[in-house]
Amino acid sequence: MNKPLAGKKALVTGGARSIGAAIVKRLAADGASVAFTYVNAQSKAEELVQEIKSAGGQALAIRADSADVEALKGAVEETIQAFGGIDILVNNAGISMLKPYDQFALEEFDQMIAINLKAVFVAVQAAGPQMKQGGRVINIGSIAAESNPFLGNSLYVSTKAAVAGLTRALARDLAPQGVTVNNIQPGMIDTDMNPENGPYASAVQDAIPLGRYGKASEVASMVAYIASPEASYITGASLNVDGGGSV
Repeated sequence: MNKPLAGKKALVTGGARSIGAAIVKRLAADGASVAFTYVNAQSKAEELVQEIKSAGGQALAIRADSADVEALKGAVEETIQAFGGIDILVNNAGISMLKPYDQFALEEFDQMIAINLKAVFVAVQAAGPQMKQGGRVINIGSIAAESNPFLGNSLYVSTKAAVAGLTRALARDLAPQGVTVNNIQPGMIDTDMNPENGPYASAVQDAIPLGRYGKASEVASMVAYIASPEASYITGASLNVDGGGSV
């Protein structure tokens, strides 16, 4: 079978579970060697590596907290040393907190900024100069940057809107070296943290034109397309995977 990412080397932050794991699996299935970071889900990370290797792929799990600048830089360097370079960077790691705006502690503000925004910039700073013509930076944002249906979501929305803006700016910065930068914005996706059978599911699904939650594999499919040669003329874009929930 043709593997569009054969020979490519990728790093996915926050890749041990849910959307991140689906992205890791899809990139590996398409032929890329894939490193991914995790923090606490060591058993899941090890299982994912074994699954990919059993299918004939190449994977590497790296324990690194995206809030730790040096650890994140180290993950980029370890990927480059293990695979001989880096072609695809997927900034997937992120956190969410729902709370009335006047109840957020400034420490929570700093944590949200550190993981959802600062880590994206740090990873691009570390990986971008090593990327060559055809390289891909893919940020995983959120439809919340454009449409927010929840109370208490001020910090998360702010960080994801900032990621969309950062994507546009970095697209110009990396264009001279032939590297594209794009932002994928999932809507309601069935994950461990936001299950399709959760307490808010029925109300949410009523507001989605397609009438259902998305699957992590559907986000991964968009990542795979943007990572592929077929998407070489797309850069600076925010691409919604939300079942029409933002319309």
